[in-house]
Amino acid sequence: MIEDGIISGGMIPKVRCCIDALDGGVSAAVIIDGRVPHATLMELLTGEGAGTMFRKG
Repeated sequence: MIEDGIISGGMIPKVRCCIDALDGGVSAAVIIDGRVPHATLMELLTGEGAGTMFRKG
C-alpha cells in the first residue's frame, strides 16, 4: 500500500513501526489519533476501538 501511494506522508513511519512491532513478536499494534479525547481507553475498552489495528496473518 505504501508503494501504491495509498499509505503516504506521515502515515508511512507509523505503519512501518507497526510492521516492525509485529515482526518483533507482538500480537497486534494499533495506530490511534492522539487528538481524540480518551482514544486509548476507547481502543482498549470498547468493541469497535478508536484506531487502526494491525495483526499478522
